[in-house]
Amino acid sequence: MSRLLYRRQRALVHVLLWSTVDGLPAMFSGLLVATALDRGFLRHRTVIGLAWLAGLGVAALVRAAAVRRLFPWLAAVVEPLRDELVTSIVTTTLRKAVAGEPADLASVARLTGQVETVRDLVSATLRTVRQVAVTITAALIGLFVLAPAAALICLPPVLAALALYAALLPRLARREYAVLLAEERIAGDAGSALVALRDVVACGAEGRVAATIGSHVDAGAVAARSLARASGAQRMVVAVGGEVPLLMVLALSPWLMHRAGLTAGDAAGAATYLGANLLPAMRTLVETLGVWGLQLAIVGRRLAEAAVWPADPPRVPPALQRPTGYELRLEHASFAYGLRSDPIIHELDLLVPEDDHLAIVGPSGIGKSTLADIISGGIAPTTGDVLLGGTSLTRVDSSTIRHNLALLPQEAYVFAGSLRENLTYLCGVCSDRDLDAAVETLGLRQLVNRLGGYDAQIDSLSNGERQLIALARVWLSPARIVILDEATAHLDLATEAVVEEAFARRFGTLIVVAHRISSARRARRVLLMEDGRLSSGSVESHARSSRLYEQMVRQWQLGPAIGSA
Repeated sequence: MSRLLYRRQRALVHVLLWSTVDGLPAMFSGLLVATALDRGFLRHRTVIGLAWLAGLGVAALVRAAAVRRLFPWLAAVVEPLRDELVTSIVTTTLRKAVAGEPADLASVARLTGQVETVRDLVSATLRTVRQVAVTITAALIGLFVLAPAAALICLPPVLAALALYAALLPRLARREYAVLLAEERIAGDAGSALVALRDVVACGAEGRVAATIGSHVDAGAVAARSLARASGAQRMVVAVGGEVPLLMVLALSPWLMHRAGLTAGDAAGAATYLGANLLPAMRTLVETLGVWGLQLAIVGRRLAEAAVWPADPPRVPPALQRPTGYELRLEHASFAYGLRSDPIIHELDLLVPEDDHLAIVGPSGIGKSTLADIISGGIAPTTGDVLLGGTSLTRVDSSTIRHNLALLPQEAYVFAGSLRENLTYLCGVCSDRDLDAAVETLGLRQLVNRLGGYDAQIDSLSNGERQLIALARVWLSPARIVILDEATAHLDLATEAVVEEAFARRFGTLIVVAHRISSARRARRVLLMEDGRLSSGSVESHARSSRLYEQMVRQWQLGPAIGSA
């Protein structure tokens, strides 16, 4: 917290300067009252007395102008502080999650409650404590100028009260911190129970979970009562530092007037400093630091502790290796989208020989697209490994992966530019003869003519035309392994057959996430995904052995294609 405030030095300096001007009414209040009495009212010069009291109004106007200049600098301290705290908490939470640590559900309480609490408390504390500090300092300075003897009498109890409060604050802070920890434990355990509510009910552990959370609630209540008892001692600070000095000056006024030469106006002015400035300031100080200040210190400490993460261990990047071929292999690969989520793919072993042609089929949502992303290196398996030519993809240079593996999803990407730029994006330098071969092989001639040639700017395209351009782009690329993840979904059956047969004749491996039975029939092998497992075979063998495959075939024949995973 102090480090974040340190960065706002310039704004804090302006706050201090304008706060000094804000203290002028407190500094001159007693002097003006004393002068108004001694030179005006007590001599029956009412106009002169009123003129001196009018000085209080002038001081109030000066203070109002100072406060108006003060608030923008207060905002310059408070608002960036909140932004930095939010950034710190989110960064820490994400880093811990990425590192595989258990989910910290209490971070939600910190982000939604404690950060805004800090923001409000910093704002309130800066507004109030700086005014209180300025008022107490200005009142004591004015009292020393007006009546040094009275100031010497008042100073010991004021210092004693401040020392007493300084000793009391750590005790209050410890008890406030205990209350905050209890709240976080309640939030963390309650959040865990809600996340695992189904498991709690299934295991019949409702009573045990309720007892655990209830014990934290009871501990929080005990901590809150202990804090309330300690807070009651703050009343003594106000009595010693505010009320006792006022009573002493009032009681000793006759002696001070007789022995120290105080006038009646001086005594009234001293009472003004103590009763109208020091006593209210002491009350406000205790209320502010005892509530807002403690909460700010404790919540700030807790946020600072939560924002600390272990230093990253030194990472030695694995030595990069070059694949010895283009055989793909999955070894015990599993994948889940969250630490608490069920795996979409579980312990998969798969071998795709070089130059193979296979189709992946399965019901919607089973994980076909996820498997395609894992094979292409787009996402890493949660456990297990993916090997290319006997080398783990984690040890293969990313440029080698991009050069040799191409994944084409259902939503084809076509960028603004000419048709030539879109077709040759992955192949480097391609001649018109290369483009003509791709266009004739994949059936794009009608589209090229409609657009006006290779150098025509691409305008409006249908979804099928977008897919044809993306398919030709990959066909022209040097990729040795091509994965079509429903990349022909917007093509008619005849065009789809032309495209898939062209890719089957092309060099390298072809993997098709099939959305039609015809795609499966064209493949050498069919991989059926069912409940996160793969079974390999032909169309006929799957039809004989799998009821799920029979149902999918009937769906393919009767209606629209099944959706993507």
